[in-house]
Amino acid sequence: MGVASEPQLRGNLSMFHLLFTVLAFNAPMAVVVGFIPLVVGYGNGIGAPMAFVAAGVILALFAAGFTTMARHLPNPGGFYAYITAGLGRVVGLGSSFLALLCYYAITLSCYAYFGLVLKSLIHDRYHGPAISWWLWGLALVAVVGVLGYFKLDVSARILSVVLVCEVVIVLVYDASVVSKGGASGFSLSSFTPHAALSGSTGIALLFAILCFGGFEATTIFRDEVRDPDRTVPRATYLFIGLVTLLYAGSAWLLIQAYGTDKVVAATAANPTQSFMDSAAAYSGRVVVDLATVLLTTSIFAAALSSHNITARYLYNLGADGILHKGLSKVHPRQGAPYRASLVTTVTTVLGLAPFVIFAADPTLLYATLSGVFGYALIVLLLVTGVAIPVYLRRTRPSDTNVWKSVVAPVLALTGLAVSLVLATQNFSTLISGSKSLTNGMFALVYGTFVVGVITALVYRRSRPDVYERIGRQ
Repeated sequence: MGVASEPQLRGNLSMFHLLFTVLAFNAPMAVVVGFIPLVVGYGNGIGAPMAFVAAGVILALFAAGFTTMARHLPNPGGFYAYITAGLGRVVGLGSSFLALLCYYAITLSCYAYFGLVLKSLIHDRYHGPAISWWLWGLALVAVVGVLGYFKLDVSARILSVVLVCEVVIVLVYDASVVSKGGASGFSLSSFTPHAALSGSTGIALLFAILCFGGFEATTIFRDEVRDPDRTVPRATYLFIGLVTLLYAGSAWLLIQAYGTDKVVAATAANPTQSFMDSAAAYSGRVVVDLATVLLTTSIFAAALSSHNITARYLYNLGADGILHKGLSKVHPRQGAPYRASLVTTVTTVLGLAPFVIFAADPTLLYATLSGVFGYALIVLLLVTGVAIPVYLRRTRPSDTNVWKSVVAPVLALTGLAVSLVLATQNFSTLISGSKSLTNGMFALVYGTFVVGVITALVYRRSRPDVYERIGRQ
C-alpha cells in the first residue's frame, strides 16, 4: 500500500450504483439474445430455466462465505486477496495472474463483438458504409479509455442508464409473450426433473454459470462505495437473485413463444437470431430495432465494466509491488487508478493488433476469448471456494456460523467442482475451436497460473519484502 499522503481509491457509489455496475458487466441483453438460445438449443432443451436456477443456487451458496469473508478482509483485491488470505501467497499470486487474464480476455472479446454487431447493424440493417469491425472496436476503446480515467461514479451513472434500457426491452418482450399466451398456452414442463436432466445437462449448467459472470466484482469496488460492509453483500445477493429471475424467466418465455415441441430445433438451427425472430413475432419490428441497438450498448457497458475491473487488478498488483509501483497511482481529484486504466487501454490496443494484422475472424475471436474468460472464471471460483472455508475456519470470526463457514461453502464447492469438470470436457464447444486451439487455450489458462506461482517463488527467494506484500494491499 502506498504511503498515507498519496491519494487513495475513493468514490461514492450507492448499493444500486454498484449493483448496476456489475449487472452492466453481465450484459443482460447480450445474454438473452446470444446465450439463452444456446442453453435451450444445445443444452437441456426445455429444461433450460432450471439450469439458470441451479446456477443461481450454486452461486448463492458461494456468496454466503464470499460476503462473510468480505467483511473481515477489507481489501479490494477480489479473487487475488481472498485466495491469498485462505491458501497463501504462492497460490494467491498465481490466481491474480489468472484473474488478470480472465478479465483482459473478456475485455478484448467485448471490443471484437461490438465491432461485429455494429458493422452488421450499420451496413446490413441501415445500409450504411461497410466499416471494418476493428475500426468500430478501436472507437469504443477510445471512449472507454476516456471514461476509465474518471472516478467510478461517472461510469456507474452511464452504466445505470444503459442497463435500465436493456432490462426494459427484455421485460417488454416477456410481457408480449405473456399477453399473447405463447405459441399454444403455457406449460410448466420446463420445471420438472425430467426436463431439467434432459439433453446435455453439462453444457446447460456450464453456460448458465457463465451468464452470472460479474457478481464477484462487487468486492473489487469496495473502496469506491458507501459503507462497503453493508453495500457489497447486498449488491452481491441482489445481483444473483435478479439475474436468476431474469434469465430463468426469459428462458421459460422463449420456450413458450416457440412452443415446447419446436423451440429446441429453432434455437439449435439459429441460436444467434432465434430471440430476435421471436421478438419480431410477439413484440413487433420497433422492439427488434431497439433491441438491436441496445445490444450494442450492452456490449459497450460490458466493455466499460471489464476495463474498470482489469484496471483495478493492475492497481492492486502495483500497490503490492508485484508490478510497477506506478500502476498504483490514484488521480488526486478523480480518485481513480488512472495509470492502471491507461495501461489497460494501451494493452487492449496491442492485444487487438495481431488479430487485425492477420485478418482474424471477429466471430471466432469473440467466441474463443469469451470461452477463455468463462473457463478461467470457473477455475477462480473453485479455488476461491476452497480458500473461503479454510480462511473462516482458521480465523473463526465471532459473527460467522457453521452454515456460512462450512456448509454453504462446501455445497458451493461441490457444484463448482462439477462445473469445472463439465467445462473441461466441453471446452472445445465453449470456445468454438479445434483440438489444437483447445489445447492452446488450456495451456494459456493454466500456464498463466503457473507463471504467477513461479513469480511468487522467485520473489520469496530474491525479494522477501515484496513477497510479504502479496495480497496485503
